[in-house]
Amino acid sequence: MSEDDALPYGPLRPETTVHLCVDMQRLFAEDTPWRTPWMTRVTPAVVRLVEPRPERTIFTRFMPAQRPGEGQGTWKRYYERWADVTVERIGDDMVDLVADLRRFAPPARVLDKQVYSPWIDAGLEGVLHDMRADTVVVSGGETDVCVLAAVLGAVDRGYRVVVATDALCSSSDETHDAMMTLYHRRYGQQVETAATDVILREWR
Repeated sequence: MSEDDALPYGPLRPETTVHLCVDMQRLFAEDTPWRTPWMTRVTPAVVRLVEPRPERTIFTRFMPAQRPGEGQGTWKRYYERWADVTVERIGDDMVDLVADLRRFAPPARVLDKQVYSPWIDAGLEGVLHDMRADTVVVSGGETDVCVLAAVLGAVDRGYRVVVATDALCSSSDETHDAMMTLYHRRYGQQVETAATDVILREWR
């Protein structure tokens, strides 16, 4: 078995591993100013991670401001710039998960957040505690924004973190590639990177 066929720190324990799927929403998949062009390309890999154990999956959803100019501090300026993606403009349905994933919830859980990180107000840590999790498999988008915030928050809290390399997406190829290098080289002691096939094989 080659180095790429196994996780560096051994198999995943089913009873303590959780799949954290970040912001796979219509808002980013469809024709909006925030469209992530290859979200549809990685969706099948995300589905494969969810299907065997949907009850061990947590979906996060990024919730834009209700109307332009709402928000605290720099978020107010942010939603003045991105007025066209406020809920008032795009409608409530656009914050839903993409259809291929929405069917898994429940039993999968859905946590809403208003900032990049799911660790601040979404209640993620409490849910992981209730699920007796010590390992987080991360998928979703965007690699260099909300996924980054999720990964670093998990690292800070001491979770084992496995990033599913073919189940991530970004609107920027350049920064996606840079983040994959960062995860692999700079955080190699605390972040494992592996393809979906390897993760599923090791998640017995």
